[in-house]
Amino acid sequence: MKRFFFFALVTASLLSCTRKVDTRFRPAEGNQYAAGFCLHDSADCCIATVFSPWDRTQVMARYVLSDSHADGRVNRVAVTSCTHVGMLAALNRLDCLVGVCQPSLVYTDLSDCPSAGEPTFDVGDGMNPSVERLLMTHPDAVMLSIFAADDPVSKRLEKLGVRVIYNNEWMESHPLARAEWIRLIGAFVGRRHEADSIFNVVVAHYKTLCAEARYRQQRVRTQPSIFSGQDFRGTWYVPSGDTYMGMLFADAGASYAYADDHHEGSVPLTMEQALQVFADADVWVGVNARTMEELRLASEKHTWLKAYKTGRVYNFLKRSTPDGANDFWERGVVHPEEILSDLIEVLYPPKNAVNVKLYYIEPLRTN
Repeated sequence: MKRFFFFALVTASLLSCTRKVDTRFRPAEGNQYAAGFCLHDSADCCIATVFSPWDRTQVMARYVLSDSHADGRVNRVAVTSCTHVGMLAALNRLDCLVGVCQPSLVYTDLSDCPSAGEPTFDVGDGMNPSVERLLMTHPDAVMLSIFAADDPVSKRLEKLGVRVIYNNEWMESHPLARAEWIRLIGAFVGRRHEADSIFNVVVAHYKTLCAEARYRQQRVRTQPSIFSGQDFRGTWYVPSGDTYMGMLFADAGASYAYADDHHEGSVPLTMEQALQVFADADVWVGVNARTMEELRLASEKHTWLKAYKTGRVYNFLKRSTPDGANDFWERGVVHPEEILSDLIEVLYPPKNAVNVKLYYIEPLRTN
């Protein structure tokens, strides 16, 4: 029997598989990985709590979700991030999507959305959505990712009586923690049990792949080294070990120079530092190029690296469009096991690499 939910904003105050998880990433009550929200069931409702991503002890918002009000289900929602689209697509609820920031940057097919193609469907820039356009979608709720505690858009929407769903999955570090936010979204759109099922399958597959990475490492008796990114205007940003990509590197069985670095975000390096640290690294991922020549033209110094010389350079552009949409940030957020699988395959390629399936990664072309 399908359950129908309504939600009410009750309060709004302050606006990573095989490795040992730091206490800073301890999951919230009832969750396996995610720290930013929790769901608590009572006799006749579910209480959804979203915590401040800057202080997990502080409640950002609390919602009451009940199946006793059939008219309260979220059937019209506007979103501000492509990651939200990926979660709605996984839950088969694109039919409730009435607005999204920059639709041209969305990889998912939006043709099933009731307002697709209408002028009001584009609600502006993801970092600064248009409140006026959001209102024109006549949403039951607006799903927001916020980037500062004092977020002006959310405050304005609340003053106008618009329901705001805070989705801060991007602030989670472990890939499975980000994926677990599908459980929160499922509760709002009447797909809670489906969300739990999807997430449990993802976790099981992810853990199986972690074991596969360990097996391949033991078989070859070595641990390939990896790095990511490239020089951009004199700075080369690399993930710390406590970040989304840093944890994926660890779970894929890679040796990574910054695995023990505990910066909360990226580590900025000069070109010279990057060339020195990663000179002999085996695999290079996440470059913003499709060909080796394009990477060389960006900087001749890129050719000095071992990974360039051996041709083991990859981007995350396999599922992307010329406009800049990339499924890595949509389906990939819900299915980090697919990203993990890609990394394992390029780190520990089988002897018969012809049948290797890559989801998001592709090797740079040589011509």
